[in-house]
Amino acid sequence: MSKKRVYELAKELNVSSKELMNMLEKRNIKVKSHMAMLTSSEVEQIQKVIKEHGSIDNVPKAPVQKAAEPKPQNNKAKPAQKNPAPQKKPAGQNHPQDADKKENRGSRKETPKKNPAQKDRSQQKSRRGQQAQQGKNKRGRQKQAPQKKEMPPIDLDKEVEIESNIVVKDLSQKLGIGVSQLMGKLMMLGVMANQNQEIGFEYAELVASEFGRKVVLKESRHTLDTESETGDIFGLDFEDKEEELVPRSPVITVMGHVDHGKTSLLDAIRDTNVTRGEAGGITQHIGAYTITIQGEKIVFLDTPGHEAFTTMRARGAMVTDLAILVVAADDGVMPQTIEAINHAKAAEVPIIVAINKMDKPDANPDRVKQELAEHGIVPEEWGGDAIMVEVSALKHEGIDDLLEMILMVAEMQELKANPKRAGIGTVIEAQLDKGRGPVATIIVEKGSFHASDMVVTGSSSGRIRAMYDDKWKQIKKAGPSMPIQIQGLSDVPNAGDKIFVVEDERTARGYADLVKAQQREDMIQTGQKVSLDDLFERIQEGELQDLNIIVKTDVRGTIDAVRQSFEKLSNDEVRVNIIHGAVGGITQSDVQLATASNAIIIGFNVRPTQVALDMAKDEDVDIRTYRVIYEAIDDIEAAIKGMLAPTLEEEVIGRAEVRQTFRVPNAGTVAGIYVRSGKVTRNASIRLLRQDIVIFEGSISSLKRFKDDAREINTGYEGGLSIENYNDVKEGDIIEAYIIKEIAQ
Repeated sequence: MSKKRVYELAKELNVSSKELMNMLEKRNIKVKSHMAMLTSSEVEQIQKVIKEHGSIDNVPKAPVQKAAEPKPQNNKAKPAQKNPAPQKKPAGQNHPQDADKKENRGSRKETPKKNPAQKDRSQQKSRRGQQAQQGKNKRGRQKQAPQKKEMPPIDLDKEVEIESNIVVKDLSQKLGIGVSQLMGKLMMLGVMANQNQEIGFEYAELVASEFGRKVVLKESRHTLDTESETGDIFGLDFEDKEEELVPRSPVITVMGHVDHGKTSLLDAIRDTNVTRGEAGGITQHIGAYTITIQGEKIVFLDTPGHEAFTTMRARGAMVTDLAILVVAADDGVMPQTIEAINHAKAAEVPIIVAINKMDKPDANPDRVKQELAEHGIVPEEWGGDAIMVEVSALKHEGIDDLLEMILMVAEMQELKANPKRAGIGTVIEAQLDKGRGPVATIIVEKGSFHASDMVVTGSSSGRIRAMYDDKWKQIKKAGPSMPIQIQGLSDVPNAGDKIFVVEDERTARGYADLVKAQQREDMIQTGQKVSLDDLFERIQEGELQDLNIIVKTDVRGTIDAVRQSFEKLSNDEVRVNIIHGAVGGITQSDVQLATASNAIIIGFNVRPTQVALDMAKDEDVDIRTYRVIYEAIDDIEAAIKGMLAPTLEEEVIGRAEVRQTFRVPNAGTVAGIYVRSGKVTRNASIRLLRQDIVIFEGSISSLKRFKDDAREINTGYEGGLSIENYNDVKEGDIIEAYIIKEIAQ
């Protein structure tokens, strides 16, 4: 039987380290802490004694018999444990040996002559040490011994309070564990940190559990108002005096059903085109734009119209002063049209209806008005109070009439705000930008934001390093109703959260830590692996009641949309839970969480790293990636209903790193690549990844090895590659080659 530490044996015996240490004390086996090493004979003795008495609580105290001391050779392990105790009392016994060693180094020849004198001196010193207990030469050494003995009083069952971030050395002291042992465990968990570096609470909690200890987050001096209807959970908002208020620009949200022309209408107003940038031609991210009309500034918010984006539309309605409801004249009132009406009514904002696509031959505005009247939106000509304007975004017809109505309604509202107070705003969108870090798009509601202000929003805090307006111009100050983009936050905030300017960094971090603590309580951990392919069988067999999902996206707002859409899929047999959502590529830590919590990973516009792919394969974790949200919704809904029968499967065959780029006349950009894994073949489809975010998907137009055309390039080889109809390739990009395989039914 091998040696074991106290806490390891305690785990095997299913008792706490403290209980085992108390039992060891009863049996006269002296240990300093739960990290102390037990010999194989001691382990056997402990297991034998516990087996004899049934449980650790029934183990009696070992009889203390001094008569047993003269028989050291007939040792049964009890006297062997008594020997170390007497050795601790005469602390001076080891010192003469040390002194002998030092003097032997100085002069080996004279050693025999000085031995008698040394014996006399050492005997005198030991007598003086026994009488006075404090010799000048031993004072330092006698103080060192008790320092090591201070570890045993640590209560191993007591929870250890720590901050959200803690230095490794400080954590080792709080836990009573050696720094090197702690660093070794962290290394096994994949965290390379030295004793002077900080680690987050999650890793501190994980490594402490490895040693049988429990850590908790220290309570913040701040409190949260979770019942706040305005989203001000920190209680930082207050009413302004009437004399401090000045007029501000209106914020207008464009709402309506998917593909009814909301973004096209905004394009017509600001003469730009952003529709082409969205996958599938639908708006997936909220855009905020400032437009000057007749000398008046108006802020427009464009919201997605697809069913999945309910949360985004609700968020847009929360910060708006006026809603423009876009309805297609040839399509009429649709489900998201009704939902948009309800959002606008809930936010108590006036509605202007823009009946779009009047250029279509089958346009029927009267039918639209009739259907709207059935939902409480009655036009003025029918005796109601709803303003309706017929427009054609494609042909720019009726746009001026619509803008005139917007200005009239906004003027009647008398919108005002105090620009001189500390800024308060709402996060409209947030994402992780390469080179700039977390970036948040916000609408300023009250007060002003300045570059270098300390801000807090949800669990994120930081100092504003840079601030940009909607034209990407860097600014120093932003007042009420301005849409701005800020950078400098510690993490990507949640879209829809309020953002506040606070007085100092300590206050900001205090509020952020409190939110983190609440979020941590919501984490779910359960049993074994699950995939969409076997989901229906698991539900039918009664094995699965919860489907846990980890969501990774390219922007924060998509997480909210996915969360609400997925949770709607829950039924009596299975409940869908989003246990974690974050911005960025799918990493090793996501796979670890999926393994621990029996979850599948769904990525939207992002890809897994190679390490994450390898780990997912080993751990049998299901990773699915999508470009458009409703495809993911359809797959999960089909899996729950047992209809998922995939016939096509994507297989990643290789990854290559772009090490250099060249401009070739008449051929565009050629990327010099190095194949890091697998192979890149001429007929494969490719994805261009930048910081694990999908930048482009397409095919290879040419593949060369030196100057010759190549059918494939294998691992460890270099070559040249050009992408069909795409030239924006940069050094450091990753090219992922894949093929679509048919899977037999």
